Amino acid sequence: MRRSMADVSDGVRRRALVVCLATALGVTTASLIADDWPEWRGRGRLGVWTEAGVLDHLPEGGPRVVWRTPIHAGYAGPAVAGGRVFVTDSRRTKANHAIERALALEEKTGQVLWAQEWETDYTGLQLVYAIGPRATPTVDGDRVYVLGAMGVLQALDTATGRVLWRRDYVSDFNAAVPSWGMAGAPLVDGNRLICLVGGEPDAKVMALDKFTGKEIWRSLSSDWEPGYNQPTIIDAGGTRQLIIWHPKAISALDPETGKVFWEIDHNVQMGMVVPTPVRSGPYLFVTSQWGGARMLKLDDGKPGATLLWRGPGEQDPEMTRDTPNTLNSVISTPVIDDGYVYGIDNDGQLRCLEAATGRLLWKSDALLHEHAMYGTAFFVRHGDRYFINNDRGELVIAKLSPAGFEEVSRAKLLDPTQPVRAPPAAAERPLVARGLREQTHRHSQ
Repeated sequence: MRRSMADVSDGVRRRALVVCLATALGVTTASLIADDWPEWRGRGRLGVWTEAGVLDHLPEGGPRVVWRTPIHAGYAGPAVAGGRVFVTDSRRTKANHAIERALALEEKTGQVLWAQEWETDYTGLQLVYAIGPRATPTVDGDRVYVLGAMGVLQALDTATGRVLWRRDYVSDFNAAVPSWGMAGAPLVDGNRLICLVGGEPDAKVMALDKFTGKEIWRSLSSDWEPGYNQPTIIDAGGTRQLIIWHPKAISALDPETGKVFWEIDHNVQMGMVVPTPVRSGPYLFVTSQWGGARMLKLDDGKPGATLLWRGPGEQDPEMTRDTPNTLNSVISTPVIDDGYVYGIDNDGQLRCLEAATGRLLWKSDALLHEHAMYGTAFFVRHGDRYFINNDRGELVIAKLSPAGFEEVSRAKLLDPTQPVRAPPAAAERPLVARGLREQTHRHSQ
């Protein structure tokens, strides 16, 4: 149901915050108009911020907070488009039952403009993490696509929150929800909405008509779970290729038809394929805790790829205490910059690898200031530096090079009671971040 502003305000609990921070020179609330971070990792899913006038150093005491808006729990990051911030959340009602919501906030003030909510049941999920949706909303013109943790996909009107169409992965496509919930944010490609569904038969990936929700094509077997990755599209070998990294392989599909161009086998236990594949020139890189790292070399003449090198993961039988690993990220998506890979290992270390060989050049605790299992950070590139939001609620401006980690500036943005696992949105100068505030986020039965 769609709720009014009064109903939304009355129903808010202090389970999380969406925070808008001024990160530009001379920014005022009147100038905050954001339309350039409409999906996971920003436009094109590249993790690149191109806006001019962004601060070189964070001011003493941190960037100015423009507004803070309390919402409910969840792991989904915000999307920003058309002067609005879109985010999803959830609150428990009884036992495993919950009400999930999609919200639109006014980007200048943080005022909740509308909320669309639906009932769900988290039975079957790893309940300690069953606190809300995982997928960042995807904004496309006057529509925003939101995905709940149990596979409810909705197209909403950005102005009003009205439901334009709705599909349920489980009931409509015979999907089985994986242990940590549905996490793949839908990807808009022309008139297609490409979704990681895990349906049967052969509907791990599906393309739906973005205007109606009707099926266009389906691809890849669902004899195993879909995993938790994000669909991306690259141009390589003279061809647009849809990259799907799932627990059995790295697959490249034709985004228009779902036809498989190529696949590289890669088995990952527990379905834990979380960090988004990153591409730079001929390189396509994936990493996970259990499956380790794989660097692929893309064919420059046709759709194709070969395995360039591999780094062992914790599941590999040859992995011992003395085995040199490369980069085994649990959640954090790494970056490739000028021939080098930078990312957070599963113990919270920041690492640098030579992209061509996988050789470890350096490792450092400087980003999190400690060894921390499942330590996480989100990297956004801006020119020759990075804005890095770590899971301690800090914003770090840094430069990364083969010579090491160079911290430029650091500030505390959030004071979370749990590690921040939601990516920020770098939307036209202000930075929008989300963090949990309460240790307990489940109602008692």
